[in-house]
Parts: sequence; structure tokens; C-alpha cells
Amino acid sequence: MERNYNKRPKLHIRKGDMVKVIAGDDKGKTGKVLEVLVAKNRAFVEGVNMVTKHEKPSAGKPEGGIKKTEAALHLSNLMLIDPASGNPTRIGRKLNEKGKLQRYSKKTGEFIK
Repeated sequence: MERNYNKRPKLHIRKGDMVKVIAGDDKGKTGKVLEVLVAKNRAFVEGVNMVTKHEKPSAGKPEGGIKKTEAALHLSNLMLIDPASGNPTRIGRKLNEKGKLQRYSKKTGEFIK
């Protein structure tokens, strides 16, 4: 019996997906996923969960100051927006016509790219 302990988990959200925040301070906001941290189960969403960073002036960046940037959100607080209907939906996996596992919308039943 072979075990793959270091196998990467399958996540319901990928980079480039449109998602809706379903919990937290930014509940109800939507945005595009910029990056997914697989090991930490977190994602950066464009314009959501903004935090203030103070930058000290350096030789590389002579203008310091206060900068707003996105912070990571846990994947359990995000829900994928179905590209076909525009509504939030849960995700399933099933074989497509080529025999490959692909994500599909539980609401509409359509495959997601």
C-alpha cells in the first residue's frame, strides 16, 4: 500500500476565479483571486481584506509612506461565483467527456474552466 503524504490537496478555488466573501469583515464583497497559498489554505482577493503597511524609505524605494495592500483570506470564507449564472455556487468534481476530473457548478451542473 503506497501513501502520498506530500500530495498537494485539491482546492475549490484557483487563481483567476471570481469569488464572493461569505464571512468576515468584508462579507458580501466580490473580487478576483490574485494568488492561492496551498499550504496555508488561504487566498489573496483583489480589493478585499485591505490592510495598511508602513514602508520605510530605502535606497531601492526612496519614497516611503503608507501603502494599502490585500491580506490573505481563508478559503472557507470564499465561495466561487458561477461564470454561467453569476451566482455563488458550491463546487464538485466529475469526469468530463475526455475522462479528466474537472470542477463543476453544483447549482447549474456546468463545467468550470
